Amino acid sequence: MLKKQSNLSRLLQIAGSHKYLIYASWVLSAISALVALIPFCCIWNIIQEVLAAAPDFSRAQNLTRSGWMAVLFAVIAVLIYIGGLMCSHKGAFRIATNLRLQTMEHIVKLPLGCAEQFGSGKLRKIVNESSAATETYLAHQLPDRANAIATPCGLLALLLVFDWRLGLLSLIPVALGFLIMMAMTGKQMQEKMKEYQNALDDMSNEAVEYVRGIPVVKTFGQTIFSFKKFKDSIERYKVWVIAYTKQLRAPMMFYTAAINGVFAALIAGGLLFTQNGVTSDFLLDLMFYLIITPIISVTLTRIMFQSENAMIVDDALQRIDSVLNLKPLAESKQPQHPKDASVQLSHVHFSYDGETEVIKDLSLAISAGQKVAFVGPSGGGKTTLANLICRFFDPQSGVVKIGGADVRNISKEELMNTVSFVFQNSRLIKASILENVRMGKPDAAREEILAALHNAQCDDILEKLPQGADTVIGTKGVYLSGGEQQRIAIARVMLKDAPVIILDEATAFADPDNETRVQAAFSKLSEGKTVIMIAHRLSAAAGADQIYVIEDGRIAERGKSQELLEKGGIFSRMWRDYQTSIQWKVEKEVQQRD
Repeated sequence: MLKKQSNLSRLLQIAGSHKYLIYASWVLSAISALVALIPFCCIWNIIQEVLAAAPDFSRAQNLTRSGWMAVLFAVIAVLIYIGGLMCSHKGAFRIATNLRLQTMEHIVKLPLGCAEQFGSGKLRKIVNESSAATETYLAHQLPDRANAIATPCGLLALLLVFDWRLGLLSLIPVALGFLIMMAMTGKQMQEKMKEYQNALDDMSNEAVEYVRGIPVVKTFGQTIFSFKKFKDSIERYKVWVIAYTKQLRAPMMFYTAAINGVFAALIAGGLLFTQNGVTSDFLLDLMFYLIITPIISVTLTRIMFQSENAMIVDDALQRIDSVLNLKPLAESKQPQHPKDASVQLSHVHFSYDGETEVIKDLSLAISAGQKVAFVGPSGGGKTTLANLICRFFDPQSGVVKIGGADVRNISKEELMNTVSFVFQNSRLIKASILENVRMGKPDAAREEILAALHNAQCDDILEKLPQGADTVIGTKGVYLSGGEQQRIAIARVMLKDAPVIILDEATAFADPDNETRVQAAFSKLSEGKTVIMIAHRLSAAAGADQIYVIEDGRIAERGKSQELLEKGGIFSRMWRDYQTSIQWKVEKEVQQRD
């Protein structure tokens, strides 16, 4: 059985040649800790000389020299420590960068559906914050650990050299504090740290989804309390933090009392050891111990936080591994090429979790150039079906073909050039409109891009912007409405000119004026293409060549709009409900105007 690679050895392996800088930082930090103890020896000399010279302090000739020596060694210790931090930071930055690159390179190879399953907020947190946790650990915690290990070794020598009785006495509270610390930072603490990070991940992910859902609030007049998942994630985090804080309250109180109670033990010991009188040598040692023992509490506290940070890094690497362990979709060594723009699914079964089937033994055939619509109740599997055609996921069984070729045997580049998709919330990047559209065809000339913008009904958008198509959108640029962003996304798809188009309720957030323009753009986009439309607004599906009613992962009904209405089945019922909702909305608007 192979031994599991430790987190530290794994990080050092990622560092490459920069790992020697990490090693150097440990050595320098340990040397700094030992040098930092020398000023305390100088202080002992100062106290010794003062006690020996009393009451004629003019005989103390070396006080200034000892004082400057203490300052000199303190400065040297700081400079050595800074040198160690410079080495550790350079190595840590390299490791964090390599870890981010490694994770992002893997994400790029994953099917797009994996990103949707993770949630963009959670995925971004894993890439950014988990790699940042390793940087903090390597740049600060590991040098501090070397420092914290060297400090007790040097302290132990000092404590036992001057007066072994006081030295052992001062170690009793330290041992008690160490035992309490071990109880707080054991396996239970590691599980709690994982729960804490999970709570943060959920809250971050729900926050991103909440912000993205703000257009829904504005469009449909919902309150923020409709975003129950976001509110619940905050409540779960609050409950967990309060419970955990109460759990650690008592042990943390005893730990703090123990490590800060060393002076009390020394005073008690001093009273015990001086029952027969006080000597100047004992008084000198007692004063020295009272001065130096506070370092013990500082060192133990640093060790405790280092244990916690080691758990944070372990959890961070596990989260990164949760991404790295995802397998990219297999690429065929003998790629096939689609003969046309037809789409065929044969006995397809699919499940996200390997247990609950979302698509159940589904078969359908879409001819090249045909326009079809997927409709049906929410959660029925419409979007999942479109994701399988795009090969965002592979089915557990069955075959998905485009142009007679199994999508698993079509190269990734050719598949992406064959299928284009427009989602409900099309994403634009922080760049000019021209560059956003050019993503559909990187080698396109400016004239081609402007023609695509014109065909996508974007002329009114360009006219109102200061630099037209060269206007930067996003942060520190201009912002576009949901419908305007959709038209830019449609222009990108038009430029790509793929033979198969998938539209996933692309007019969901458009206002009436934008919806009219978006529909006109869709008409232009659909010319000569195979179009698969996921429609919640049934009016958009009415003109399709074929309508598939998807319910519970199966095709419940199929046919043209009029045929399905005459059947009086699911589609007919959905159509009546749709017409009722439109009528209610119109009546409401009339009442508001009145």
